Amino acid sequence: YPTEPPECLVDFPIPFAVSWMPQNSLMDIYNQFLAALESLKEFWDALDEIDGKTWVLEPENPTRSATTRRIAIGNNVSVNIEVDPHHPNMLPECYFLGADHAVNPLRTKLNNNMHLWDPEISLLQNLRELLEIDFPSPAVLEKSDFAKDCGICYAYRLEGSAPDQVCDDPRCGQPFHQACLYEWLQGLPTSRQSFNVIFGECPYCNK
Repeated sequence: YPTEPPECLVDFPIPFAVSWMPQNSLMDIYNQFLAALESLKEFWDALDEIDGKTWVLEPENPTRSATTRRIAIGNNVSVNIEVDPHHPNMLPECYFLGADHAVNPLRTKLNNNMHLWDPEISLLQNLRELLEIDFPSPAVLEKSDFAKDCGICYAYRLEGSAPDQVCDDPRCGQPFHQACLYEWLQGLPTSRQSFNVIFGECPYCNK
């Protein structure tokens, strides 16, 4: 100091690059920090609304740098979204988790309604309108109403992760952690593996 800038640790979803000259002061860095905070306000507002009005399955306690949310839609059905911090009001990357019979109609609605995305309304409202659904609300439902434990380890969280694989049989729909399911299927003589995908029977319904 003052030839090199101080090291700054911030909880941002984007890198915080300090502009520094030997004549700068700590107040200059603080002002740069405030400007960066202001530039991320829309991003945080969008995710704060999702955190407050939906059931977020993952991350369990999101930090301010987290750009993804796995949002519950229904019984063992959820959508994982990746929000661009620079363009929080644009359509995020969406990945649906659940049985095929439950998520395929949602994928179809998203593809068919993509042109209706309106950057003038909130991210959550856009998702509601494109998917033509109401997300479960923490004000009305408990997490246990739609989030079941893994059918193998009988726990909901395994090393911080919620179950993300679901039996495709509509009469079963039992969820599993990917790691539990992989370990289970590896031990079955009827399972087969193609490249890095393993195929086998559901531990619950044998389908």
